[in-house]
Amino acid sequence: MIGYDLTGRTALVLGADAHAAAEVGALVDAGATVTVAAVRRQGLGEQQDTCAIVDDLAARGLVRVVDVSDADPSAFDVVVRPRGRRDAPLRSGPGRVTLVGGGPGDPGLLTLAGRAAIETADVVVADRLAPLAALRWAPEHAEVIDVGKIPGGRSTGQDEINRLLVDHAKAGKHVVRFKGGDSFVFGRGGEEAIACAGAGVEVTVVPGVSSSIAGPALAGVPVTHRGLVQGFTVVSGHVPPGHESSTLDYAALARLGTTIVVLMGVRTLPAICAELVRHGLTPTTPVTVVADASLPSQVRVRGTLETIDERLRTAQVGPPAIAVIGAVADLGGLP
Repeated sequence: MIGYDLTGRTALVLGADAHAAAEVGALVDAGATVTVAAVRRQGLGEQQDTCAIVDDLAARGLVRVVDVSDADPSAFDVVVRPRGRRDAPLRSGPGRVTLVGGGPGDPGLLTLAGRAAIETADVVVADRLAPLAALRWAPEHAEVIDVGKIPGGRSTGQDEINRLLVDHAKAGKHVVRFKGGDSFVFGRGGEEAIACAGAGVEVTVVPGVSSSIAGPALAGVPVTHRGLVQGFTVVSGHVPPGHESSTLDYAALARLGTTIVVLMGVRTLPAICAELVRHGLTPTTPVTVVADASLPSQVRVRGTLETIDERLRTAQVGPPAIAVIGAVADLGGLP
């Protein structure tokens, strides 16, 4: 996105709101070591004015956040000040919403239709796992709204997100709902489409490359393989086996004979592995976990149902990550 390699270079971004997140994402993609200078909110003491997207990047160790008073621009190789917004052009007619799946994280894996939607957006409602550098494609008048959901941290409720989409569209704007992966694979895109349609707002869906397939592929792991496995099953690991909200039949999963792909399951993976063993999978069943798929920080950890938890803790792997369980997990041909 930046256009050249910044590996080994230091970069400072002056600002930490949703618009700054676009520049931060582009610099991270280019390999820079990024520091974000945040201002303090008046009247809130030590609280810094950072959006949830930047908070998430900092929690994952991808950027460092400092107070603007502690940032010396002369100490950095690259200094970026996010562009200011221009006035929106006058529009007539009804607004609309486009649900854009952004793929696993690399802006290059976003579809052409997804890019075209962002380039014509008046408002972009963005998740933390969307390819942030792609936000730079938005027009200068576009408003970027951060609605990132951080596990155990800051979060925007789904009802509020639905309201934002409907209200901005009814004001005559083209609203792009921008998220990672595919909007309809554990992305609540269906809920958003229903909310918009119920309010009389036109909705278009731009599918994205699902991380359930792309994440393993980027680590050289095929989810199917001729002569080895004839299907794959994608499940949510958001809650562990036995949780009152879980609807998964782990006994059936263990019997299916397909590759099992677990999304949102870093925290619950030990319980999931134990449950699959309890229902018949051998403890030596291969497991591969891919974290930060498609980003410069991508990590792959290999193990088995009985060893993967310890290996993840040793490697200090956190979300977002995809787990692949089954014979194909041993086929990864990439480093």
